[in-house]
Amino acid sequence: MSYPHQQSRRQLQDTLTSLTVAEVITAATHFFATRNGVYTAFVEKQGPSHVVLRGQGGEEIAIGARETAAGTAVSGSSYLFDQQVARFLESLPPATAVVDVPAVPADMAAETVTLPTA
Repeated sequence: MSYPHQQSRRQLQDTLTSLTVAEVITAATHFFATRNGVYTAFVEKQGPSHVVLRGQGGEEIAIGARETAAGTAVSGSSYLFDQQVARFLESLPPATAVVDVPAVPADMAAETVTLPTA
């Protein structure tokens, strides 16, 4: 039986946020550019829905985002900067909870309740 490398569980991380895709990409470039020393990373490639950053030793960090019905889905991937990717994703405001309210049946919608008066 083979066991996957322990690091493989941390290589791709994701979350949902209330930010727009553009705001996520801006937040990622700012977050990684302001890290301390060895954890600083700068933009290498950027598109409307993704950014690839390069850190010390050539370490690559990839952040991607896309709109969904539940909020903006954000994915981050890095081999050595996995803890920093986790911190970035945790720094994003969470997506607002979507509450599925069941529809009121038509026969119940017309009902009125009369409360006794004092």
